[in-house]
Amino acid sequence: MKKIRQQHLRKPVTPELLVSPSSQDGDLSSECPEDRGNWTGRLDFLLSCIGYCVGLGNVWRFPYRAYTNGGGAFLVPYFIMLAICGIPIFFMELSLGQFSSLGPLAVWKISPLFKGVGMGTILIVSLVAIYYNMIIAYVLFYLFASLTSDLPWQHCGNWWNTELCLDHHIIKTGNITFPINITNTVSPSEEYWSRYVLHIQGSSGIGDPGRIRWNLCLCLLLSWTIVYLCILKGVKSSGKVVYFTATFPYLILVMLLIRGVTLEGAWKGIRFYLTPQFDHLLSSKVWIEAALQIFYSLGVGFGGLLTFASYNTFHQNIYRDTFIVTLGNAITSILAGFAIFSVLGYMSQELGVPVNQVAKAGPGLAFVVYPQAMTMLPLSPFWSFLFFFMLLTLGLDSQFAFMETIVTAVTDEFPYYLRPKKASFSAVICIALFLMGLILTTEGGMYWLVLLDDYSAGFGLMVVVITTCLVVTRVYGMKRFCRDIHMMLGFKPGPYFRACWMVLSPATMMALLVYNIVKYQPSEYGSYRFPTWAEVLGILMGVLSCLMIPVGMVVAVLREEGTLWEVGAQQASRPTMDWGPSLEENRTGVYVASLAGSQSPKPLMVHMRKYGGITSYENTAIEVDREIEEEEESMM
Repeated sequence: MKKIRQQHLRKPVTPELLVSPSSQDGDLSSECPEDRGNWTGRLDFLLSCIGYCVGLGNVWRFPYRAYTNGGGAFLVPYFIMLAICGIPIFFMELSLGQFSSLGPLAVWKISPLFKGVGMGTILIVSLVAIYYNMIIAYVLFYLFASLTSDLPWQHCGNWWNTELCLDHHIIKTGNITFPINITNTVSPSEEYWSRYVLHIQGSSGIGDPGRIRWNLCLCLLLSWTIVYLCILKGVKSSGKVVYFTATFPYLILVMLLIRGVTLEGAWKGIRFYLTPQFDHLLSSKVWIEAALQIFYSLGVGFGGLLTFASYNTFHQNIYRDTFIVTLGNAITSILAGFAIFSVLGYMSQELGVPVNQVAKAGPGLAFVVYPQAMTMLPLSPFWSFLFFFMLLTLGLDSQFAFMETIVTAVTDEFPYYLRPKKASFSAVICIALFLMGLILTTEGGMYWLVLLDDYSAGFGLMVVVITTCLVVTRVYGMKRFCRDIHMMLGFKPGPYFRACWMVLSPATMMALLVYNIVKYQPSEYGSYRFPTWAEVLGILMGVLSCLMIPVGMVVAVLREEGTLWEVGAQQASRPTMDWGPSLEENRTGVYVASLAGSQSPKPLMVHMRKYGGITSYENTAIEVDREIEEEEESMM
């Protein structure tokens, strides 16, 4: 009896209000969810963010956007929009993720009324992940095709070529003396892409997908397999892969840059790329284009930044990391422009045509123009392989982030059930998205890819980011958010960040949203115009992610007790009891002892017992506590 009494005395008693529902009938420790884990290396987080932000768009969108919007003058609005919109929102997402250690869904404990924002984010990321991996499959196809002594898109005369095919080697050897308008001809690389890789002639449009291209299907399967193996153990495995995938593209980019600028006619392309046309700065379109480039190249709103930051330690210096990643991303885009346009300048000289007749953006650059340029170089298969291997590593980093965002978001919602089975759950997600992406491997799959690209992350993504910014600054409160950052980093954000979060960033993004709606143009692929039903389907994709917000509001209000708006909405808009730092020793002030099962009246004491003294962060905690006490006294 005495032994039983001693054991009973040793057993901690948890206050009833702080016990989670799952722990009421048993020992709390046996019911706790498995640990989320953290990055295992010092550079894992930084390299993952760099790999996520520096993607395919840096290579095939920025250079084209720059030269069509004023050349070197485009850099003025580009860096202004980076300062107003890019850096502040980037830092906000990292702060939310690191402070809470939660994914894009669970992070809305900050204001459960707006949990639909997280649901909209997951829907957007899922749609993007489907078609983004198809682009990686195309890259794998070309990568394997480059493993030959003679590139298959180098000459005409293959079964897929037509009478319009014109071999540039014929022009180069001088067999044709009169000037040629290449707009009336088709290059071998273009017919290889459209008639062999896509076999698009087998489809009459988006409503007639045709047969599955099994070589593309196998490449898609391989790309999903690679992604799954790299995210198998979450950030512990993907955090190691990025040491290669985030750094190796820079090596290849430098090699392509050096090779490009040494080609004859290279400066013709670079001059075309960078010649400033300052009259363009008077056009609102140029400023909108600069903001759009920043918005999409940094990947804000997709949940990837928030997810990566959620695996950081509580005091990771994300302020420094924000500037490293955002400025590094901008510099990479500019360097990629030099590498691309130096080769295009050489290509235009070889063909005897202006640079603007060979310059394209998007898949047209990656799978038509640049591969054609590679055939004009000595050792063309080698340079082609390097180029597509660079695209592969650039694409995989972003795809890792998309998948980690989806998996983390759902497992954080159901930690007791899914976290121990994270590898199996990741496999289920990959298989499901692979099956949904099979339509992209058909002969008409490119039409579906264009539709997804145009609508899945359009105005819906902007609504998500605008809502997030407004909720954090207006509903949660700017003062409270800055205090959270102070607790985490040891200093409060300055006037620059506060001004951007309160006014400049949301106003800029609202202008983008209005511009996109007013200047709406139906989707097209080459000369093909999409039917009305396809346009409606695309718009519904964007609207559906926006509808998640009001749906989430209704669900949150119905879960609260009391009158609908007087009590329910107000209560649902407040942070939950367990909102805040995930570890008890980091919870100070209003976050003290609010975790389920919390025993300590003052988390600061945990630090003192553990480390034997007070660090600078504990001093910060004391300052935050003092501020809160002074505010409470002034209110009384």
